[in-house]
Amino acid sequence: MSTINKDEINKFSKIANEWWDINGKFKPLHIFNPIRIEYILDVVLSHFKINKEKKLPLKNLKILDIGCGGGLISEPMSRLGADVTGIDASHKNIQVAKLHAKKNNIKINYLNTVPENLNRINEFDIVLNLEVVEHVENLDLYLSSCFKLLKKNRIMFTATINRTLTSYIKAIVGAEYILRWLPIGTHDWNKFIKPEELEKKLTDLNFSITDLTGLNYNPVFQEWKKTKDMSVNYIIAAKKN
Repeated sequence: MSTINKDEINKFSKIANEWWDINGKFKPLHIFNPIRIEYILDVVLSHFKINKEKKLPLKNLKILDIGCGGGLISEPMSRLGADVTGIDASHKNIQVAKLHAKKNNIKINYLNTVPENLNRINEFDIVLNLEVVEHVENLDLYLSSCFKLLKKNRIMFTATINRTLTSYIKAIVGAEYILRWLPIGTHDWNKFIKPEELEKKLTDLNFSITDLTGLNYNPVFQEWKKTKDMSVNYIIAAKKN
């Protein structure tokens, strides 16, 4: 069994050179990044009881960034002091991530692999699944693999898109066909997962849900905000029991 979807890997490999172009194909993720980092930091500081004023608040924490792409989340986490491992099924993505980190003198352990093949059992304090689960095969295998890699009482973040009429209109018709923010075919609405479905899969694996928050984009200000509305984007923080 495998979580690899070759079509998805090929799709992102073709545009891998644009990961760090803030006006390129990944512009939406660059705009999305600040709210993701803010949310992760808030939850982590609270969970690990870390002083917000600490210079490198994530120091001594081991983070696994799954589906790291070109390193858009891995690099900020590393700059905040974390020991980061970034993995991706696309060899091209990993090449881009390694080159960018080297240019910026950032030490990140990038690996071209998938979670079920990573032999690092009970090693990580934080696992990041950000905009990944809607692109993998065999979600149950994927989530159980993540569970094994995480230390007990540590946190996993899963950010994805709800399967609703609103998400179809905004994330696919709007973002891909009308605004052309994303290449057409980036998302398959049928692979989106509802929060309650993801919550059940996580609790069945012996995770405890510690937070569930919606993320909403304001096109006027071109920024993301946390919200109670989870009809499109949402993020779940879950603790391994």
